[in-house]
Amino acid sequence: MSEILKPGLVDSHAHLDVPEFDPDRQDVVRRSLAAGLSAVLCPADLVAPRSLAILQDLRTAFARHILVAAGVHAHQAKDFRDEHLQNLREGAAQGAIRAVGEIGLDYHYDFSPRVRQQEVLRQQLACAQEIGLPVILHSRLSGPDIIAAVDAEAFGQGGILHCFTEDWNMAQAMMDRGFFISFSGILTFAKSDEMRDVAKRLPVDRLLVETDSPYLTPVSQRASVRRNEPAFVVETARLLADLRGIPYAALAEATTRNFRTLFPFEKPDLQC
Repeated sequence: MSEILKPGLVDSHAHLDVPEFDPDRQDVVRRSLAAGLSAVLCPADLVAPRSLAILQDLRTAFARHILVAAGVHAHQAKDFRDEHLQNLREGAAQGAIRAVGEIGLDYHYDFSPRVRQQEVLRQQLACAQEIGLPVILHSRLSGPDIIAAVDAEAFGQGGILHCFTEDWNMAQAMMDRGFFISFSGILTFAKSDEMRDVAKRLPVDRLLVETDSPYLTPVSQRASVRRNEPAFVVETARLLADLRGIPYAALAEATTRNFRTLFPFEKPDLQC
């Protein structure tokens, strides 16, 4: 059985597989541990074979701290194949992945046709339901169709609405469907007043924080560094604690407790 970690901040979404981290990937994880993080959830891109392999190696090196998810993003929906569903089934059976994601819809870039995005999202939701895993959802300008897909598949495993940029109604609808709401460095941006208002109103037992590394570096770090990394999730958590008028330690403990609801660190059959 893996060691039960003390409550510490969790980065619920970091793309540590991407080339930006090739020079110092393990050092990035070490810096996150030094910053007080107890875990980082990393989504693998099933369209890019090196992605999952890199993250599994990282998981081997940091077995109690790195959790891996896998899926086909909305941007790559045009490249989705049936074998990706088999990859998910095999990964779940082996304990190699803990969630299906990042999956979802993106109507801002439209890198894949919207109808195809919807089809691929529904297939992966159905697969996640079958294998009993939560999902990590990406939603950009697509809230009603995200909700429709979750409902159409009668998806009941819950998960994370990651990098939240939607409105209060979307947050409430997803919480009603068993999802947690995760805030990124966007929360620190000057034009994020509406998002900060949502962050203040959400129940504390539905909150998560993330970096979406290497993207969305918090404002406080941008003067010195462009690449975001898991250690910087502390800045988003501090702002979220201030918005809610609670101590940082209480926010860290609450968000980690929420994360454990989806991903128990102490499951005896998994190395995480």
